[in-house]
Amino acid sequence: MLVNERTKIATLLKHHPDALETIIKLSPDFKKLRNPILRTLMAGRTTIAMAAKIGGCKPADFFAALTPLGFEREYLSPADAPKGDLDPQPKPAYLQHTQPDQFIRFDVREILAKGSDPLKAIQQKVKSISSGQVLVIINSFEPTPLIKLLEKQGFTSYVNPVDTDTIETFFYKINKDDQAAPEVYSPPKNNSDDWSTVMKQYEGNCIEVDVRELEMPQPMMTILEQLETLPADHALYVHHKRVPVYLLEELKERAFDYRINDVQAGEVYLLIFRNK
Repeated sequence: MLVNERTKIATLLKHHPDALETIIKLSPDFKKLRNPILRTLMAGRTTIAMAAKIGGCKPADFFAALTPLGFEREYLSPADAPKGDLDPQPKPAYLQHTQPDQFIRFDVREILAKGSDPLKAIQQKVKSISSGQVLVIINSFEPTPLIKLLEKQGFTSYVNPVDTDTIETFFYKINKDDQAAPEVYSPPKNNSDDWSTVMKQYEGNCIEVDVRELEMPQPMMTILEQLETLPADHALYVHHKRVPVYLLEELKERAFDYRINDVQAGEVYLLIFRNK
């Protein structure tokens, strides 16, 4: 198989069963690919050039490691090749013409380190964005659920991996004439009757998982990983400390339904099951 700097990691993993461990040996930063959920989120979006930048190595290191598995390097013409290892994807036009003072930068890493959810703060930033401005969310991982959420509000995005601990995600609203109110998730009311009814339906068929002590984004990743193998007649009973807004958006995409029992601050229970 021919591969080049633009080949997606997902393509490599699909083509050869040993590609995963071969890539992981190139850098400790690639160990996260062993997590099937993270692998699903990242591998399909990440090229060899991007991965090399994240892992602190070079595309040539990938090609050398993959050669024994039957991969063959394809040399791109200068016009087709990425602009160096540090710029694996061309920046969209709106970034190339945006002035420095139009970038609104918001680093959420400290918020996440404290175990808090930055969504409300991000929503406030989104509301404050003026015409022509670009919101830059700085994180330690690609915020795929946030990207999907803001895309529904009319934003386009661009992800720039700076280093292993810094991911910049740029959000820009192309059509500023569309002033429709942004979609803000409003959790269902704490309906104890409905909760009890659904709980009885899955009595004896619940798999429990406790994510209260996990750091972001592990709660969401852990829950999605459990759902990958959830039997059709079972429900996942989750102990959480907050209503996981990003997760709920992802559940809709994956055809899962849920019930929430928001008892008090720091004590939230979710029952997740397949749509019938």
